[in-house]
Amino acid sequence: MIIDLSCYPTDLVDLAWRHDGEPFTGERLLKTMDGPYTINGKPRRIDKAFIQPPQGNTIYTHEIMEKEGKEAIRHYMAYTEKMVTEHPDRFLGCFVYNPRYGTQNGAEEIARYAKEFDFKMVQLQANMHAYRPDRALDWLRPAMRVCAEHGLLVKLHTGDGPYSIPTEFYPIIREFPEVNFILAHFGVQTGGVYVFEPFQMALDAPNVYVESAWCLQSRIVEFAKELPKHKILYGSDTPPNEPGMWLNLLEVLCHEPPQGLNLDEDTLEDYLGNNLARMIGLETTPPPRSVAEAEAYLRNHGVALETA
Repeated sequence: MIIDLSCYPTDLVDLAWRHDGEPFTGERLLKTMDGPYTINGKPRRIDKAFIQPPQGNTIYTHEIMEKEGKEAIRHYMAYTEKMVTEHPDRFLGCFVYNPRYGTQNGAEEIARYAKEFDFKMVQLQANMHAYRPDRALDWLRPAMRVCAEHGLLVKLHTGDGPYSIPTEFYPIIREFPEVNFILAHFGVQTGGVYVFEPFQMALDAPNVYVESAWCLQSRIVEFAKELPKHKILYGSDTPPNEPGMWLNLLEVLCHEPPQGLNLDEDTLEDYLGNNLARMIGLETTPPPRSVAEAEAYLRNHGVALETA
């Protein structure tokens, strides 16, 4: 099973990124997920994806939203809620917690989305929401208590200074050992390349995991040699990224050294989605053992294959 940890379908172009073209809707994401993508010579699709609003659409802006508190939160979460409701077989919900709309408001909404829409994850974006996660602990504790209560994963945007350097999250990670934290983007974004911090944190802390997207190819090979096999999770950060390139980054682990590790396909499948499936209570699936098996799976799920 392949599960993408980080996708951002929207009906509104990201207000911070302001990319060209039309909004990257849920329908566009579904088409992208179907691929097909070639992994170890077999055609594959991305079976499921965690989705959330683009971060630029969750910032504290009276002028744009003209709403307050829970009303504002529900406004920026509305399209994600809609997509998860319409496509429960493909999309998993990730709630974006912005403490600037009220810490208690946010905590209560996390619980509501978990109960009513079966959301499994919460993201913190300290840089976009402008707070220091190592100092604003009172802003984070209400949300983290709810995540602990409901068994929700917490994804941390990392790689940007001044407020999303990976080790800045260590105080809240240590305070909530019962919560599983995922260091998104492996410490790489516009602000720097902090790949060794997530690597060391995942080695050090039992409740820290790493998302593969954005990590340098040679470093992921180096880190996969040392990290426990359940610690690496596939994510693409789509958009702006194209998911196939990050699938290939993990597929390289099955190649011969020095570019790869001669990794077995079952462990690769763990990285691609089975690790995450176990964390959220989904049944795992083995990788296809042949091209024919992979093609049959895609046809059974409505994915058109090119014919010679």
